[in-house]
Amino acid sequence: MTTGRTAAIRAPRRALLVTLRFLGDALLSTGLIHALKQRWPDCSIDVLTFAGTEGAFEGNPDVARVIAVPEHASTVQTLRQAASLARRYDLAAVAQTGTRPFLFGLAAGRRRVALVTPQLGKSWWKRLLLDGYAVVDDRGARVLENQRIATLLGIEAAPVVVPPSAGWGVRQVTAALGFDPAAAPFAIVHPSPRWRYKQWTRDGWHALVRHLAARGLRVVVTGGPGDAERTYLDGLLAGLPDALYVRVDGRWSLAQTADVLRHARLFVGPDTATTHLAAACATPTVALFGPTDPRIWGPWPAREAAGYARVALHQRRGNVLLLQNPELDCVPCQLEGCDRHRGSHSECLDRLPAARVIEAAGTLLG
Repeated sequence: MTTGRTAAIRAPRRALLVTLRFLGDALLSTGLIHALKQRWPDCSIDVLTFAGTEGAFEGNPDVARVIAVPEHASTVQTLRQAASLARRYDLAAVAQTGTRPFLFGLAAGRRRVALVTPQLGKSWWKRLLLDGYAVVDDRGARVLENQRIATLLGIEAAPVVVPPSAGWGVRQVTAALGFDPAAAPFAIVHPSPRWRYKQWTRDGWHALVRHLAARGLRVVVTGGPGDAERTYLDGLLAGLPDALYVRVDGRWSLAQTADVLRHARLFVGPDTATTHLAAACATPTVALFGPTDPRIWGPWPAREAAGYARVALHQRRGNVLLLQNPELDCVPCQLEGCDRHRGSHSECLDRLPAARVIEAAGTLLG
């Protein structure tokens, strides 16, 4: 089976990266942008992404402009947006296999490269219209998948994730937290994934917060700005004394959160974009994984190539310690919970003991 076709591209003056996925995917695509910028430092690189994920690129020195499009758009809206991009770029790189992002790249770039599916019956026409392509490996890490585009352009660069920044220094971080992080070491706990099937237990989070507070750490609880996440945190934190934690969900942008994370002694969270962000910020990170395959979605550490095993009791990669529950033979099932939908529970996370998470936190705290 053909694994790709390389592309001979002259140094572009303007390039566009198309990444129309969730927030975590957008963040993981920054490694490809960085590789392109390292190879062509004079190239102006724009990003086309979903509205709501622009924060992944805030303050990124490799990005010139972010173009946001609606996640749910009609065919007419999509065609109009594609027409507005027509041949504005010397190079368009499409970091996924869908038809909509492909059409954007096809319209925007004089030369086009993209990821395509291995099923020739579905992707043959895309291959014909591309100057270069790489066939995706559904079992490979997303960071490395994006890096395959760099490889087919003849670019060799170590894969990284470039976190955003709002430009906050110690003064702004102190004001945001309400205390001086240099005088009061703190841990960030992020219990809120986007989907129910990635949630850990209420009792587990309570035990962890109590333990971290007993160790003398300020505990900062973060979460997204949406009503569903706030309601979830309301229920999760009920019964936990207010004195044990500072709740800041919805107050900070993703880039501001990154600036705070750079000062944290520890981060603990499930399989979600904020966990990837913490890992990229070099924060000691405990990642709680259930149905998700860490070979694909394991958080990329700040200063070390990742490469996780499919399943293990725990896996340490640089500043990241990833936990699973291998007592269940189905882990990782790569399904959306035990009931096969995003609102489902996941038994592997329901049965993940708090003692293991506390032990992992202690390992990273030293």
